[in-house]
Amino acid sequence: MTAYPPEPWHLAGQAYVSLWRLPVADLPKLPDGAEPVVLGGRAQVIAAWIDYQEPGQLSYHELLSTVAVRGKRPSASITDIWVDSEVSLAGGRALWGIPKNLASLGFTHGRTFTATAATDDWIATAAFTRRPGLPIATPAAFDVVQALGGQLKRSPVAAKAKPHPAIADWSINALGPLGYLAGRRPVVSVSLRDFTLRFGG
Repeated sequence: MTAYPPEPWHLAGQAYVSLWRLPVADLPKLPDGAEPVVLGGRAQVIAAWIDYQEPGQLSYHELLSTVAVRGKRPSASITDIWVDSEVSLAGGRALWGIPKNLASLGFTHGRTFTATAATDDWIATAAFTRRPGLPIATPAAFDVVQALGGQLKRSPVAAKAKPHPAIADWSINALGPLGYLAGRRPVVSVSLRDFTLRFGG
């Protein structure tokens, strides 16, 4: 059994995020009881590459896709997620019901950030070119909503990051688990520099 830190986890690093708007019929499966936020007949899907770094408790790479869902405050449900850390996988599943899987993830940082994710086959690649932004850490708070023990669990997240607009070029395997995003262009993309994150209660 893999040991992992108790919640909350205190994490830090760099994140690269894109937002898509999809017809509800094209969404991946959500946990029972979770309802997507629908605006103008479309739901909101956010996918992100995250490089967790020191001084956070854990260091690893991650690719995830989430759907904005209804809640008393901004909320999202993680439908697809890959990490390259067995500790993160075990803790995410046991503590919060996050359906983490292992994958090979490669990140290259620079003015243009590039990333790849693959298991037996490739999942996705992306390149983010960061634009100038304010050097001010902006706070955010939201809930992650997952199925755990046959019930919906809402886990609070508090974060701070320096947001920068970005131009993102995604390539997604249409036959892979993120195929619902293949061939679609994100509405907006951002780089979240030097984030700090408190995940869980």
